[in-house]
Amino acid sequence: MYTQLRMVDTLEKMGISSSFSGEIYTRLDMIYSSWLANDEEIMLDMTTCAMAFRLLRLHGYDIPSEGLAQFSEESSFHESVQGHLNDTEALLELYKASQVHIMEEEPILENICSWSAELLKQQLCSNKISRSVDPAEVEHVLKFPHYATLDRLEHRRNIEQFRPGCSMMLKSAYRVSHAAEEKILALATDGFHSSQAVYQQELQHLESWVREMRLDELEFARVMPMHTLFSSASTMFPSELSEARIAWSKNTMLTTAVDDLFDVVGAREELENFITLIEMWDAHEEVGFYSERVETLFRAVYNTSNEIAAKAAAVQKRNVIGHIAELWAELVRAMMVETEWRMSGRVPSMEEYMRVALPSIALGPILCISLYLVGPELPDDVVRGHEYSELLRHTNICSRLKNDLATYERENAQGKVNSVPLLARRRGGSIEAAEREVKGTVEASRRKLLRLVARKEGAVPRPCRALFWNICKAVHRFFYKGEDSYTSPTELVHAGNAVVLDPLRLPAGMIDLTAASTSKAAGRACLS
Repeated sequence: MYTQLRMVDTLEKMGISSSFSGEIYTRLDMIYSSWLANDEEIMLDMTTCAMAFRLLRLHGYDIPSEGLAQFSEESSFHESVQGHLNDTEALLELYKASQVHIMEEEPILENICSWSAELLKQQLCSNKISRSVDPAEVEHVLKFPHYATLDRLEHRRNIEQFRPGCSMMLKSAYRVSHAAEEKILALATDGFHSSQAVYQQELQHLESWVREMRLDELEFARVMPMHTLFSSASTMFPSELSEARIAWSKNTMLTTAVDDLFDVVGAREELENFITLIEMWDAHEEVGFYSERVETLFRAVYNTSNEIAAKAAAVQKRNVIGHIAELWAELVRAMMVETEWRMSGRVPSMEEYMRVALPSIALGPILCISLYLVGPELPDDVVRGHEYSELLRHTNICSRLKNDLATYERENAQGKVNSVPLLARRRGGSIEAAEREVKGTVEASRRKLLRLVARKEGAVPRPCRALFWNICKAVHRFFYKGEDSYTSPTELVHAGNAVVLDPLRLPAGMIDLTAASTSKAAGRACLS
């Protein structure tokens, strides 16, 4: 059981699990049956039990947290064999399992998270990390919980730190062969470099598109192809999702430029003209353009949307331009309301603010349009159905409120409305109390979102649900220090280079990439 679980985990960490999805679910089905049968091989070993809980839950299996009840108290570790051995691997797996929190009340997971994190910190400080575990891995997991990780950054880190013979297959009695590990590393390395070649072609396309749409002539607009491509590649990394990444990147640049028009330079007449143009859509020539920058920006939105819609129609087997136009109209109306609040000094209620602030975070044009190019068909009744709506709502809540927590001081000085000061008014002026409330709302929505994403069945196809969760993770990562990484992009530049441009840093002679051609067979052999 341990070997099977560790192999699944390794393939996912290395970014190559999609090559073995059938074998992975076959093994997880078997392990789920053993879990239901209360198999001692799983339930009596702390590491195996914690890893099984995490992987099964994340892959949609119905696993209640009571399965970890035997490890809910710190004493359970100290009294175990793992505790006597000061086993960092067991602690680390328990801590990671405790983060897969999907129900509103799961005190078992909360207890495990609290004491396991504290013990891991103590081991780090006292230099008592088990020899089989890299201290840097412990530091990384404590710094970035699973809901604040970006897939392609994690893959790169794991590939670079993977050492055949002392790899993630931690228990020495259960190691796979050195040759198989080398082939896994070869496949992961080859896949990473191949995808980078695709990303670099996409970057060239985006830079050409910026010039074609004349967005580089809009001096007020933040137009950053590299940043937007990184955000899409880190959440939709497979090479075959190129069209979805490009749509994501273009719409991120467009929504940012529109936001800058509303926030920075636009006169009321320009903004009203832009909204009318969006609402009229195909009949926009009847309206006319108030200014050259309004014309430039509208034509970029309109022409790009029609181009994306044509590609989406081939995937969806229906015309989706109507929905795309709706998403843009909803966004600019919300932005206009926020602009009117800023201009007039009016302070809305929290409820009124959230009705406007959720669509104004711009995930409609960015996320919803990209979903049409992910692969599975999304019929109109699914897109307008309850499950899709809830997935988007909770993603919007996490995105908006994490943004608000990071930017409320700056936005307050600019006269903008933000949820933190709004809630502070209700809490006797206490910013600290408002921050706690906002963080609690984010945590609740994050759990509900993961519950929707992780379940096996749903009206929204699983690959599409996964993108909602990946967006939530990206938002948490970009704002993990309480800073707006998009506005202060130093870290984004470094991360973007790591995903898109910089080759992997592997020790000389570590692997022979020609072995990659046999790596899939090696991975299947390890899973069998």
